[in-house]
Amino acid sequence: MLTQSLKNKVATLWDKFWSGGISNPLNAIEQITYLLFMKQLDETDKLKLSNADFLGEKYASIFSGEYYPPGVDDKDSKNAIDKETLRWSYWIKMPEEEMLLHVQSRVFPFIKQLEEGNSFFTKHMANAAFLIPSGRMLGEATKTIDSIYKELKEENRFIDAQGDFYEYLLDSLRQAGKNGQFRTPTHVIELIVELVQPQLGNRIADPASGTAGFLLGAYKYLITQFTSDKYKRPDDNGFIRGTLADKLIDDKTKQILNEATFFGFDIDPTMIRIGLMNLMMHGITKPQIDYKDTLSKNYNEDNAYDIVIANPPFTGKIDKGDLNETFSVATTKSELLFVERIYKMLRMGGTAGVVVPQGVLFGSGNAFKEVRKILLDKCELKAVISMPSGVFKPYAGVATAILIFTKGGETKNIWFYDMFSDGWSLDDKRTPLLKSDGSRDYGDLHSIIEAYKKRNPKKETDRTQQHFFVSKKEIETNNYDLSLNKYKMELYKEIKYNNPKDILAKIKKIKRRFLKELTN
Repeated sequence: MLTQSLKNKVATLWDKFWSGGISNPLNAIEQITYLLFMKQLDETDKLKLSNADFLGEKYASIFSGEYYPPGVDDKDSKNAIDKETLRWSYWIKMPEEEMLLHVQSRVFPFIKQLEEGNSFFTKHMANAAFLIPSGRMLGEATKTIDSIYKELKEENRFIDAQGDFYEYLLDSLRQAGKNGQFRTPTHVIELIVELVQPQLGNRIADPASGTAGFLLGAYKYLITQFTSDKYKRPDDNGFIRGTLADKLIDDKTKQILNEATFFGFDIDPTMIRIGLMNLMMHGITKPQIDYKDTLSKNYNEDNAYDIVIANPPFTGKIDKGDLNETFSVATTKSELLFVERIYKMLRMGGTAGVVVPQGVLFGSGNAFKEVRKILLDKCELKAVISMPSGVFKPYAGVATAILIFTKGGETKNIWFYDMFSDGWSLDDKRTPLLKSDGSRDYGDLHSIIEAYKKRNPKKETDRTQQHFFVSKKEIETNNYDLSLNKYKMELYKEIKYNNPKDILAKIKKIKRRFLKELTN
């Protein structure tokens, strides 16, 4: 989450776009993302140059050489542009109107063509438009972004800065009535990634990828495995992360990570562009995020992925005529269809971590029961982690749960965990919790991971505890109900009261003493 100072700067940035005529929240976020992308391209390129120099490696800067803007023949060297002039740090020093023309005619076309040929980035950036209308607005926006980056660096925070922008700005989408456009909190993503434990060589997918937060979380987890301990440190949520990847030296392995690991799908063209840029800014050279409705007839990638991690849309019904014919669950509820879609996407032995509304766990309709039967009968349902209802505030107040399951495994016992806290206040403000000594309180996040790795169905039988096992047989007898409250036992302490006669006698005694004091 942003500090109040940073929030004020982001609010100022939003106000500049609003007053400048870009009043649609999604358009504003898209334009801000383009600016962030330009800024981060410069920052990332400089960091890679520095890392390459430190490691004694060669690195070809994306800003080296010449660029031929649209309309300029690539043989016309007189009108070629030195790519160094396309760096953020170069052009923000220009006079405002000159800066606007330079960004419109050179920098923005340059970033649209970063990936040649038929890459997903080129494909989805083809219709992107730079909408900032004036040099003054561009100048003010770039100064604000620079100021935000400077503050983040001064705080020495390991943070997905772009994600924090989304966290704050996407609240405008909710207020504007654009349902479903909200970002999954980073700490929830990190928790799920730690539980599914993706490995290099896995094909990792998100069927409703949005800003690509889950794919980015998996990428950071993988990169950390190839980073020396001296370059690792705890992030804002206490998870150990490293970004140098100094152990990742094999070119073929790098190619697999960049081109054949991360796959996302969405039905919002703007979100696809944001997601693509988000991954590219973090070092994934050729991310694969495409426009596709994964619930429709046009999607047929079954048994294709080793890991699926997602927080698919909770609400809404799908037109029956558009539904993929392979669905076995007779429903139009998106939260149920996405669970079956994720099951189908997984290869045999593949694992999923998915957020669902808790209604999926206990709904009495046939479709709800059929989805739960898939999880229990066709998968190894490993864990049901119930989260408190405030985790997705201020965007949604619904109580949710995390499901961890492996396709094709055998379910014998299911591990339940009752999350009391995710390390943030459960009101609309969602402020970070602190311990008595002023350090961060991460709630149950790290306890869940530790307990999950050590879970033992023979030992965890006490249902008065925060986590315990329930057998598949018992769940079957309870109509496949997976709600934690169905099985958790509350421990009540017996309160003993004095005999009423003794209480009345004490009252009379106190009354007599009081009257005696008054008369004296």
